[in-house]
Amino acid sequence: MATAEPARYWRHPSVPGLDLMAARFRRHAFTRHSHETYAIGVVQQGSEVLHVGSDTRVIGPGGITCVNPGEVHTGQATGADGWAYRVLYPGLDLVSTVVRELGGPAGTPAFLGEPSYDPDLAAAILAAHRAAEQQAHLSSETLLYQAISRLWQRHGTQATQSRPVRAGAGRLELARQVLLARMAGPPSLDELAAEVGLGRFTLLRGFRERFGLPPHAWLNQERVRRSRELLERGIRPAEAAAEVGFVDQAHLSRHFRRIVGVAPGGYLRWRAQ
Repeated sequence: MATAEPARYWRHPSVPGLDLMAARFRRHAFTRHSHETYAIGVVQQGSEVLHVGSDTRVIGPGGITCVNPGEVHTGQATGADGWAYRVLYPGLDLVSTVVRELGGPAGTPAFLGEPSYDPDLAAAILAAHRAAEQQAHLSSETLLYQAISRLWQRHGTQATQSRPVRAGAGRLELARQVLLARMAGPPSLDELAAEVGLGRFTLLRGFRERFGLPPHAWLNQERVRRSRELLERGIRPAEAAAEVGFVDQAHLSRHFRRIVGVAPGGYLRWRAQ
């Protein structure tokens, strides 16, 4: 069935730790979320606006944008015509290997976030993406490493620095662990605050500062991540929804699409190919 907002999300056929997306969105809006991977995208038509932390980035046709692991961001169209783009999601290990072989600094590589209009680089990223789509293993791997190498050489930064450890960091980490362990039946905010020994407003402020999102939004993001793992193991969407604490499959689908960009069924269909 045709859709007004076609989107495909799949795993690279021969490169571990690399997912890809090709989409044409008009009304879709990504909620605030972060990735465990990098997100390297090229807008092909229309324009997209991203809010990354306190920055606003508008990317038009031919524009390249990079979001580093852990950076909380949104994404939506700037107008009624929407935007079409292709995105690479390379894992930290993959990018670190490329950077290390190029003689880059130790630590976690990062890319400059400002939109770049670099036709040669955009063409390299798109070529790697299309070769993966065509399952041309040798050429897609070669083009991928060339694209990441060129991106690092032109837009790489020094290793990212860890956030300073503040008083109460251990209690905030405990709160995160409690939410992970009791994902299907989490405590209320008051219960969580009492359990970790913080006031609820201190917990809210500190949790968002440290992890980028307030507890409820962070928990929904982790539920989606966990549901992806379950779906890939063959668990049905309704069962996955119940296991991670969503009310039902529709609840899972709504949050899944707002973070991943496709519904669970589409995610499974493309991943299986």
